[in-house]
Amino acid sequence: MLKIIVIIIILAIIVALIWASTKPDTFRIERSINIKASPEKIFPLIIDFHQMNAWSAWEKIDLTMKRSYSGAERVKGAMYAWDGNRDIGQGSMEILETTYSSNVLIKLDFYKPFEAHNMAEFTLTPHGETTTVNHAMVGPSPFVSKLMSLIFSMDKMVGTKFEEGLANLKMVAEK
Repeated sequence: MLKIIVIIIILAIIVALIWASTKPDTFRIERSINIKASPEKIFPLIIDFHQMNAWSAWEKIDLTMKRSYSGAERVKGAMYAWDGNRDIGQGSMEILETTYSSNVLIKLDFYKPFEAHNMAEFTLTPHGETTTVNHAMVGPSPFVSKLMSLIFSMDKMVGTKFEEGLANLKMVAEK
């Protein structure tokens, strides 16, 4: 009987490893919201890392987190770094490119608790009196991430924070 249980466990592990290997090599998490404000009003809240404290869901996780800013503000090369508790970790962001009032591309590096190097993008699209703000994050999915995705949904975990942050951005921009 013990031999059968061991064989079943080994087969389950093999199936999980094979299944994980079939997952995509990259991921994309994306959420959008409509905000009753012009792109010109919303854009400064996104491109200025100092303004993120007013709306970013991650900024609310560790209120004592250490923050540092470098480079010219609100332009290519602007940098923001954080070092927080175990829930927020350590990382940095750098603006790689920007198109005034319509797009910001950010290099997003995590160092702790897990190392990851991704890209975040905000796209603002006007529609009359409203603006659709799209927040996306893309990056590689190493095998460990693929294996973890069998148990945890990164899209749900991170996507929920995107939704919270976009809702906060909407509140701030519509004031």
